[in-house]
Amino acid sequence: MKREHAAGGAERQRLNFKRMQIVIVLFVLLTIVLYLVQKSVSYRSQGTSQLELLAPETLAAAAAETAEQEPVCLLLWQDDPHGRAGRDLMEDVLDQTKVPYVSQEASTSAAEELDRYQTVVLAVDDLSVLGESVIDIMDWASSGGGLMLFDIPSRSGYLDLLFAQIGVAGMRDDYVVVRGLHFCRPFMLGGELRDYGITDPYESSVPVLLDSQSEVYIQSTGSDPVPILWRRPLGEGTVVVSNLDFADKIYRGFYAAAYSLLGDGFAWPVINGATFYIDDFPAPVPQGDDKHISKDYNMSVKDFMTQVWWPDVQQMALEHGVRYTGLVIELYSDETEAPVPANDDLNRYQYFGRSLLNMGGEIGFHGYNHMPLVLKNFDYRGEYDEYKAWGSVADMVAGVAELDRFCASLFPGEKFQVYVPPSNILSDEGRAMLHESFPQIKAVASTYLADGVCYDQEFEVAEDGVVETPRVISGYIMSDFMYLSAVAELNYRFVSTHFQHPDDVLDEDRGAALGWAEMSRRLDGYMDWLYTSAPDIRNLTGTELAAAVQRYDNVRVDRELTEDAMTLTLGGFVDEAWLMVRLNGRQPGQVQGGELTELLDGLYLLRADESRVVIGLD
Repeated sequence: MKREHAAGGAERQRLNFKRMQIVIVLFVLLTIVLYLVQKSVSYRSQGTSQLELLAPETLAAAAAETAEQEPVCLLLWQDDPHGRAGRDLMEDVLDQTKVPYVSQEASTSAAEELDRYQTVVLAVDDLSVLGESVIDIMDWASSGGGLMLFDIPSRSGYLDLLFAQIGVAGMRDDYVVVRGLHFCRPFMLGGELRDYGITDPYESSVPVLLDSQSEVYIQSTGSDPVPILWRRPLGEGTVVVSNLDFADKIYRGFYAAAYSLLGDGFAWPVINGATFYIDDFPAPVPQGDDKHISKDYNMSVKDFMTQVWWPDVQQMALEHGVRYTGLVIELYSDETEAPVPANDDLNRYQYFGRSLLNMGGEIGFHGYNHMPLVLKNFDYRGEYDEYKAWGSVADMVAGVAELDRFCASLFPGEKFQVYVPPSNILSDEGRAMLHESFPQIKAVASTYLADGVCYDQEFEVAEDGVVETPRVISGYIMSDFMYLSAVAELNYRFVSTHFQHPDDVLDEDRGAALGWAEMSRRLDGYMDWLYTSAPDIRNLTGTELAAAVQRYDNVRVDRELTEDAMTLTLGGFVDEAWLMVRLNGRQPGQVQGGELTELLDGLYLLRADESRVVIGLD
């Protein structure tokens, strides 16, 4: 019995061993197959481009056919710091919404000129500089014009005369601090989803009591709210009053929305695009441990990036349809003179880059290293002492050329058309070098809001044909300032641009102390806010956004509003254009030459398929 039992045990061992051999062989075969499949993968982006870049000559030819427009708006401003700030902001708004205008210092205005215009904007604190023209302007508005006050002028006898006409039933002489904005009705995208805090509040607004004909669109937050934006009929015309008194760049969208309330309707070109960038990706991953990562995940930074951060960031994209634009750094070195060494550690670049491309994303350039393209004459103004300047323009060329070779070897067939400056810093010499030596770079994506020595931009096509596509918001903290900037641009140009860094999770100034779970929750919350506010916005890569900006920047708009229709004639039109349309008290009917989508009550998104669009009005 013992021998039989022993023989049976030996037989079972041989059987188990054979099974183990089979498993090992199958595992080896599977590994070989996966390796061969991986080797055969094409590293081209799997997404279909929604929008192609246009040749500069195509844009120029379309723009050349645009007839010169007669001004329809008169911007009157007072020649003092306050008035000039209002002038500058409103000129930006009118330029970007493609409203032809005359900008004139208020004391030189003439009443007989008013009949030439459909709208008048006043950026005047002391109405006495207008003299009796104040009465002429109000009579003109009452006859059918649209009058917008950039803010409430200082208390004077002239203002007291206008109280009833601008909807003011009572007014205090002091100013109050406005700490946030609350939307009283859904007239701006995202307005009904939350209140918007003001980061640097001051005594900016006048407490007023309004009459029953005034429609309040925005008021301050708090227990004793102050009207911030209202609209009131005046005879056959309209008066819109802003009580905000902020002239910073991020508030343009609010003043554009205010201007759109004048008259029965208004239309302005927009970009229609949401783009999410990941700077320093792919790039070398920091070695070792980090206290924030170790505390929550008990793993190295390298493992965290692969096993936690990237899967979470991917999942956000899948849920919202985002196609990231990743910006490559080849090496983290301080080498700024040619010849520059190559990076031969390729595995993680291939893994992350291939994964991003297979999601339909795009890869662009961030830098050979993280040294901005500046020479030794560049003034950092005491900031970024750790950065080294490049020795010469030729050295810059050598660095970018090595990055180009590196990316081409990893991702053959890809076009690297987007450049993001390290730390958003780019000198004039570096900008010129990119255009002259690397013509495949079609877009530079830096920052929208000026910050120290950063290269700040507008959404436009530069004179050299390179498209400027600034990023408006960034990071994972998603502060009140970020949301305020985002809601303004969403309503100004129907655009959202955001960038993040993988190493944000290691930097306490960028939210690392919150922990990755909270950081990712906040970014996901922003995406929820964006796509709830604007479900019709297009998800674009960096190059596609540049193509959208080309069309937006090139188009001009002639507007004709009658009892029966709004007719839009688009100069500079190539193949498509997008516009926001505001109808105040009117309903759209049949559309010729495009398609209209309702966004909010009275606010529509228009896709123009032809250079002439007619929107019937019921």
